[in-house]
Amino acid sequence: MALNKKSIEDIDVKGKKVLARCDFNVPLDGEGNITDDKRIVESLPTIKYLLGQGAKLILCSHLGRPKGEFNMKYSLKPVAARLSELLGIDVPIAADVIGESAKALAANLQDGQCMLLENLRFDIREEKNGADFAKALANMADIFVSDAFGTVHRAHASTAGVAAYLPAYSGLLVDKELSIMGKALADPERPFVAVLGGAKVSDKLNVINNLLDKVDTLIIGGGMAYTFVAAKGYGIGKSLFDAEKVDYCKKMLEKAEEKGVKLLLPVDTVVAKDFPDPIDGEIEVKTVDVTAIPDDMEGLDIGEKTRALFADAVKSAKTVVWNGPMGVFENPTLAKGTIAVAQALVDSDAVTIVGGGDSAAAVEKLGFASKITHISTGGGASLEFLEGKELPGVACLLDK
Repeated sequence: MALNKKSIEDIDVKGKKVLARCDFNVPLDGEGNITDDKRIVESLPTIKYLLGQGAKLILCSHLGRPKGEFNMKYSLKPVAARLSELLGIDVPIAADVIGESAKALAANLQDGQCMLLENLRFDIREEKNGADFAKALANMADIFVSDAFGTVHRAHASTAGVAAYLPAYSGLLVDKELSIMGKALADPERPFVAVLGGAKVSDKLNVINNLLDKVDTLIIGGGMAYTFVAAKGYGIGKSLFDAEKVDYCKKMLEKAEEKGVKLLLPVDTVVAKDFPDPIDGEIEVKTVDVTAIPDDMEGLDIGEKTRALFADAVKSAKTVVWNGPMGVFENPTLAKGTIAVAQALVDSDAVTIVGGGDSAAAVEKLGFASKITHISTGGGASLEFLEGKELPGVACLLDK
């Protein structure tokens, strides 16, 4: 996928109506209050830049899963209120998505003003990439700006469809994702180390395959590691196991050897009789060699020797990409592996990139976020990026 895309810094937006797709999919409590405004804050550089350049700005986003119905539980009104506070200007919200209210607000915008459309997913055609809906969105504007990296892997009307009718550019957030993650995959400083974790091998099949063509060392931890251990012929007790993927794991072990890539698996593991219930509940554990997991126990985190092994590999790297925890990190007893990897990233001199989702949550929770080069704003999108897949919301942007 070509990543050299034109950004908002390549164009003159003064007096132009700009439709900007942002990611305002923020968590709300029962009363409809925003409990974490991180995604709104992350969109501010693009919004402030466009307003400062004299654009007439039409902001749009989805929130939750209203399934194509006008459900005020998923209204973007709290987002409009928070944006107004953060920007210090009034950000009016339309009463609809592409109806009379939206059109009237858009028509009356002055240079340096902005508005917000109601939740895009109130219209069933958004997720179906309906051409008539995409065209109606485009008809309100002169330029399209993609700044919601968390949704660029979806071919929706507001992420890709509108680009058929408007010149399309990346916002500052998407531009940053493409430049940092793109460089890591296309032209990394070496040694290049990737750390993959999480529960299932099947979630990361294509990622493993793609990264083996690019990295010097591939580290595999988390629940997915046990299928690899089984592929090497060892018993794994009651640990997570993807029976259909054993042959795949064998092929990946062979591919690593052929390519001269170091593929590091756990050498010891923290085991327990049962998965903790609740997930953060008390649990009795012991550490065993990965070749000697008792039949009645399951591996739930990497052991002390593995933590040291993985940390050493990370610390010697010049580029590190990490996606997926090393164990059940929500439980303090089973979080040591994930903490060790996060600490190793912080202690290294490498360019460090953390994929979205659980790894990003772990880094934030530990207070390490400011010490990581880049934390991706899109879990699913960053994973598909690592797979080498074409992202519809990126492919539609104009090339430099």
